[in-house]
Amino acid sequence: MGFFAGVLAGLLCLSCGGKQPQQTKLVWWQFWTDTAIKPTVQEIVRDFETQHPGVAVELVDLTWADGHDKISIAFSSGTGPDVIELGSDWVPEYSSTGHLLDLTASADSVKPNFFMWKPGQYEGKTYAFPWILGTRVLFVNPSLLTRAGYPAEFVPGNWDELLEASKKINDLDGNAFGFGCNAAERHRLYKKFLPFLWANGGDILSPDGKTCLLGSVQAIAALEYYLKLCHTGLTDTQRRLEDAFLEGKIGFIISGDWLLKRLAAEKPDFPFVTAVIPGPNGPGASFAGGEYLAVNAKSAHSQLALELIRHLCLPENQLRFCLQNRSANPSSRKAAADSALLAQPHFDTFIKQLASSKTPPVHPQWVYIEDKLEKGIEAALYEVKTPQQAFTDAAREIQELLDQ
Repeated sequence: MGFFAGVLAGLLCLSCGGKQPQQTKLVWWQFWTDTAIKPTVQEIVRDFETQHPGVAVELVDLTWADGHDKISIAFSSGTGPDVIELGSDWVPEYSSTGHLLDLTASADSVKPNFFMWKPGQYEGKTYAFPWILGTRVLFVNPSLLTRAGYPAEFVPGNWDELLEASKKINDLDGNAFGFGCNAAERHRLYKKFLPFLWANGGDILSPDGKTCLLGSVQAIAALEYYLKLCHTGLTDTQRRLEDAFLEGKIGFIISGDWLLKRLAAEKPDFPFVTAVIPGPNGPGASFAGGEYLAVNAKSAHSQLALELIRHLCLPENQLRFCLQNRSANPSSRKAAADSALLAQPHFDTFIKQLASSKTPPVHPQWVYIEDKLEKGIEAALYEVKTPQQAFTDAAREIQELLDQ
């Protein structure tokens, strides 16, 4: 009796099993591993799975320390995920080699709804959607300014005022520093210098991307000014600079919205102010970057991968992400204009700064150009070379890359 019952049950299972849709797995490589935001990412993904029965999304975590290398290896071996989160300056590298799916047709109809498409484009085509953007602003410690003789409401409006205030704070005592200057840190140092380069009318490459401009008068003068600022304060890693700012030891530091999270959590015993980074004669520029979402050209599920990207970029999902993560710059214009986001303290400074921020050149060799640029800044910062020597040499090396 048990035998026939088992056979019948098996037949029924086969009959039912033939009608069950086969599960499709989408793989997404992403960088948001912090326990404060990862659950929100997972919730947004679960919503997508609910709306797409039979689809399972596998999240694979990357780190900024080695993520670029892992992505490059995967592409070189013909493997890789369906959806990839990329740093904004990585898109041209992978789109130029044919590793990213052309999303132009899908992007054109929604372009007015999002900020900052340029980093996701290459040679007139779109290969990645902007997702979570970011810029850097000036964080100010008014308590140190007051001790240096400034009124509490003072915020430097130009380069001269920033340099003078940094000097006065640095002269207070041995435990106060004017400006927080980044030491040699990969992918960080150049982002702190570029606002000064751009505000001074300089640039890294010519508009056609064929000529390096670091040897220009404007570029060298910007580096000379940046070094003067660095000499009025503390030179250290980004994390240690932020530690010192939280301890009330630094007057001015350039940082991103992640520092707002630390300030809210650690509650320093001084009020702080955020301001647009000053330029030579008024408000200046800043570095703009962000996270971009692309589809592997070899994905077997490219349409589903694109649908996942659209889901992640929905205004309500970007807003949910940004409010949880205290991210001030969603790519969605609708999310950026939401009253819940605008009500967050200091977010208005980041929104203002983004309007005057720039992105690095869209060039397939950017990762290697960036390395030459950072080494040039580093050589001048540690006085191995003069600013003119450092940028003359960097310009020559970058030009060699461009001419290949």
